[in-house]
Amino acid sequence: MKLIQHGTFIDIFSVVTETELSLPLVQSTISAGFPSPAEDFSEVGIDLNKELIGDSFSTFLGRVKGTSMQDEGIDDGDIMIIDKSLEPQDGKIAVCFIDGEFTVKKIKIEKDACYLIPANPNYKPIKVTEENDFLIWGMVTYVIKKFK
Repeated sequence: MKLIQHGTFIDIFSVVTETELSLPLVQSTISAGFPSPAEDFSEVGIDLNKELIGDSFSTFLGRVKGTSMQDEGIDDGDIMIIDKSLEPQDGKIAVCFIDGEFTVKKIKIEKDACYLIPANPNYKPIKVTEENDFLIWGMVTYVIKKFK
């Protein structure tokens, strides 16, 4: 990863897809209850670049700073995969550039307005107006998190 934009709420990184790292993938189902001792755990490889990145030229990584999206499962320190080639859709999570800062929010698109909706009751929605310098920069496609 190469840092291309340092921000208050998100750090943006470019992706490197020229390399391939095949990680083992267990093909059988993984039980969240009691595992079957008879399961066959044959392994095959998976390359996360091919699995998670559609268009490498328009895909970026963003490290989340803050808790405004915690109720959507996006926590401080998580890494988002952001695809700039996807069209914005109402109700989807997007990385937006507003007034000089990147932020991640659920977008609500109405006939005459756009709102950036947080997923934490401690934050208020942001109504985007003509006075704002605003761009829906990319759509969040995956979130990578470290469990504690």
